[in-house]
Amino acid sequence: MKKESILYSLGMHDPAGHRYTVRLEILHPDPKGQTLSLPAWIPGSYLIRDFSRQVETLRATRGRITNDGAVNGWAANGRAANGQSAGAGGRRGRQLAVRKVGNHSWRCEPCRGPLVVEYTVYAWDLSVRGAHFDQSHAFFNGASLFLAVEGQADQPCLLRIEPPAQRRDWKVYTSLPAADGHPEAARRHGFGMYRAPDYDALIDHPVEIGTPQVVRFRAHGAEHELVFSGAAPNLDLARIARDAQKICAAQIALFEPSSKRAPFLDSSDHYVFMTQVTADGYGGLEHRASTALMAARRDLPTIGSEPGASYQTFLGLLSHEYFHTWNVKRIKPAAFAPYDLSRENHTRLLWVFEGFTSYYDDLMLLRSGVIGRNDYLRMLAKTISAVHRGSGRHKQSVAESSYDAWTRYYKQDENSPNALVSYYTKGSLVALGLDLLIRRETAGAHTLDDVMRLLWERYGRDFYRSGAGRGLPENAMLRLVREATGVNVADFIERCVEGREDVPLQQLLPQQGIAMAWKAPSDTPTLDIRTRSQNGQTQIATVYENGAAHAAGLSAGDLLVAIGGLRVGEPATLDALLCAYRPGDSVQMHVFRGDELRAYTAVLRAPAPTECELSFAQADPRPEH
Repeated sequence: MKKESILYSLGMHDPAGHRYTVRLEILHPDPKGQTLSLPAWIPGSYLIRDFSRQVETLRATRGRITNDGAVNGWAANGRAANGQSAGAGGRRGRQLAVRKVGNHSWRCEPCRGPLVVEYTVYAWDLSVRGAHFDQSHAFFNGASLFLAVEGQADQPCLLRIEPPAQRRDWKVYTSLPAADGHPEAARRHGFGMYRAPDYDALIDHPVEIGTPQVVRFRAHGAEHELVFSGAAPNLDLARIARDAQKICAAQIALFEPSSKRAPFLDSSDHYVFMTQVTADGYGGLEHRASTALMAARRDLPTIGSEPGASYQTFLGLLSHEYFHTWNVKRIKPAAFAPYDLSRENHTRLLWVFEGFTSYYDDLMLLRSGVIGRNDYLRMLAKTISAVHRGSGRHKQSVAESSYDAWTRYYKQDENSPNALVSYYTKGSLVALGLDLLIRRETAGAHTLDDVMRLLWERYGRDFYRSGAGRGLPENAMLRLVREATGVNVADFIERCVEGREDVPLQQLLPQQGIAMAWKAPSDTPTLDIRTRSQNGQTQIATVYENGAAHAAGLSAGDLLVAIGGLRVGEPATLDALLCAYRPGDSVQMHVFRGDELRAYTAVLRAPAPTECELSFAQADPRPEH
C-alpha cells in the first residue's frame, strides 16, 4: 500500500460564521510551483458550481521537518507526532507567495520540501451539493472544501477531522474508511484520521457531523445506516429502516442474483443515507458508498400514524439514489471515466444513467413489496402525465437533453416546459418502453434487468477494484441490448431517444395487461398557465405554448390583478373565479407587467386530456400500503 503524502485537516471553530478551516500539508510539492484547485462542479449535479468563490483566505508556508520525519506535527505515515494534532506542531515555516491562476485554481511559490496551505471556506449552503455548518450540525461534500494537488490526484491521502471545542457530544457519520492505526476514527463515528486511496475517493464520501437520529439495518449482510439531521420529532425510524432494508436487498439481488454482494464493499464497510430534514426540502446526490438526501418533514412517517403518498415519494428518492450506487457511480459513461472536474463533461447518455434509474426507483418499491401494484400505477401515471404536459418533448430529444444538461436542464426558466424535455422523466419512459418491448419480443424470456446486469458485469463490478475503470461508450447501448436480450431496438432508439417521438406506451402497455387512458385534469376552463403565489397574489410562472393565455398575449411574470372585474388573490382564488365560466367564454383580464397595468382578453379553453390513468386488467389482491 502506498504511503500517504497528502494530509487534509478540517477544523470547526466558527459555527456562527459558518466557516471551516482547512489545512493541507503536501510532503512532495511540485518543485516548480505547486498548483492547487477546487472542482468547478460535483459529480451527479451537472452545473458549474464555482465552489472556489467561498474560499475566503488562503496562505501557504514551507513546512518544517522535525527529527522524526514529521511535517508540522504530522508524521509521514499519517500519525500525529507526539500526540499533537496536525495544526499544533512546530513553528510556522517561511511564508510563500500564492497567486490565482484560474477561476478555481491557485499556484504556490516553488519550495523544496513540505508545503503547508491553510484556508477558510464559508459554508452556508443547506443542500446536498455543498457544505453547511452552524451550531446544530456540520455537513460537507469534499468537492466544496478540499483543494486538489495537481499532479498528485492519484495519490492516497489522509483526512483528519478535528472535534469542535463547543460540542463534545458530536459524532462523525461517513462511509470514508478510517486510516490504519487510528482507533479513534476506527471506532465508528469518531473524530480523527480517515484515509482515501486518491482524491476522487476523498471527495466521494460526504460527511455529516452532529447528533442526528440514527438507525441501522443489514441487507444481504451489508451494514447500512440511516442518519436524520434537523428537527424531526417522533420519527418512526423502525418503519423507515424496515422499508429501506427491503428496497436495498431487492436492488442488490437484481445486480448480483447469485452472490448478493453489495457494490459499495469495494470502497467501504458500510453504506450511509444522510438525510437533512427541513420544512419543504427534496433532493438527493449519489456517492460511491453513501448518499446525501433532503426531505420534507411531512414526507417522513411518525410513530403511531399511517404514512401516505408523500412517504412513498421519500422512499422513491431513497431508492433512486441507492440505485445510482451501481448506475453512474460504477457503470459510468466514458465521458466520466475519469471525471474532469475543471469543466463540463458532456455525454448524450444521461437518459440511461438518470432515466433508467428513475424507472427502477419506483419499480423497486413494487418489487420489494413496499408498495402495491395500484400505488405503482399511480406513480407511473404521474410520470407519464408530467412528460406529456410539456410541448418541449417535440423540440428536444432525450439524447440532446442529456448533452445540454449543463446549459439547459440545470438552468431552467419560465419557458423550459415549452422548450426542453427531462432526461429523468422521459428517460424513465424510454426505459419502460424498452422493458416492455424486450418482454414482448422474447415472450417474457428477457427483460431490461438482463441489460442492467450486462452493464454491471462489463463496466461496473470492477470499476474501482481495477484502478482503471472504463466507461460506457456513447454508441454502445444498441449493441448491448441486443447482446443481453437478442432484441434489435434500433428503430425504437432512433425514434424515441435520438428522435422526438413519444414512447409508444399506448401500444406496449396493454400487451402486459395494463390499460391506459387519458382525461382532463378538471372540468374548469383553463388559461393554460402555471402559476405561483407571490406575496398573496397570483403570478404567472409559465405560459404554455399555443394555449389560451399565449393567444391572449399574457406572459410569464405577469401578476394577475382581476378577471372579469373581480380581484384575483391567491392561486386558489383564480381557480374559483374560472369556475364561473365555460370553455369558449371571453374574459377581460388585468395584470401588472412590472409596474404597468395592462388589460387583455382571453378566450378560455377546455382543459386538454393531459392526465394519464393506468389500471390493471385484474385487480391487485394485496392490500394497499
